Amino acid sequence: MRFFALPFLGRLLHTLAVLFLVSVGTVLLLDLMPGDPAAVMLGESATPDRVAALREQLGLEDSFFERYTHWVNGLLHGDMGSSIVTGRPVFDDIIGRLQVTLELAVLATLLAIVVSVPAAVYCAFRTDRLFDRAWTTATSLFVSVPGFVAGVVLAYVLAVQLHALPLLGWVPLGDSLSGNLRTAALPVLALSLAEIAVFSRVLRADLISTLQEDFVVTAKAKGLHPAYILFRHALRPSTLPLMTLSGLSLARIIGGTVVIESIFSLPGLGQLVITSVTTSDVPVVQGVVITAAAAYVLVNALTDAAYTIVDPRTRVRVS
Repeated sequence: MRFFALPFLGRLLHTLAVLFLVSVGTVLLLDLMPGDPAAVMLGESATPDRVAALREQLGLEDSFFERYTHWVNGLLHGDMGSSIVTGRPVFDDIIGRLQVTLELAVLATLLAIVVSVPAAVYCAFRTDRLFDRAWTTATSLFVSVPGFVAGVVLAYVLAVQLHALPLLGWVPLGDSLSGNLRTAALPVLALSLAEIAVFSRVLRADLISTLQEDFVVTAKAKGLHPAYILFRHALRPSTLPLMTLSGLSLARIIGGTVVIESIFSLPGLGQLVITSVTTSDVPVVQGVVITAAAAYVLVNALTDAAYTIVDPRTRVRVS
């Protein structure tokens, strides 16, 4: 019987350590604010009574350890506090907007995989041919253009000039599937271009290297069809780095949609954190930070777990 307790325990401890450090840094946001955090958040027109009430709400009279344990205890019970500006529970605001950001991140990652895998496979199979050279040039352009620049260019061409897609706004998935995909198309394209370039380049390089391995040479000597060798023998071991990149890409997009969501006026976490920062709404900023960190760590943990499934050599057997 096989047990994988040690790798699992190691990943769990690593995950908990990262979340602990992020949570400590998140709670320290209040201590890093200049002057009286309550007065800064409420502005110069705030009365002393309002400042005192906010200080009590935020626990500024308590020690850092007391504030940290209180915040973590609330976090574990789904309580991130209330917004200073709106008074709404931070957890409710984040959950409502997280759906938009997650959808953008997942769709952008899936689009990058769907486009990059067949392109990389064909480039590796027809190295230094016309398509390979053209695709290499195109990916060089994709990877060098920042996401916000790609977003503006795509918006101008596809929305302003061609009127093919809506420029601004968001249709929830529950209201209309087609409307949701149309409003998500431009930001997803903008987010996926750089990922397409990176995915295809990494997979192409790995495939070319794998096709020179001894087991592939042996398969060719047996007279197997080139397409069978490519997809059956070479593609699977070459996708391991792509899996890692996909997980990192998904996590990075979740935390990096701020500019894209602002360009296309999308009600995601990016818009929420910009509004919260400009209004000094620290409880909301804290909630967004810990949510993005948790999503990043969770995606990476799932990627590590998938890695052991695809490549059994990465497992450690404990008997």
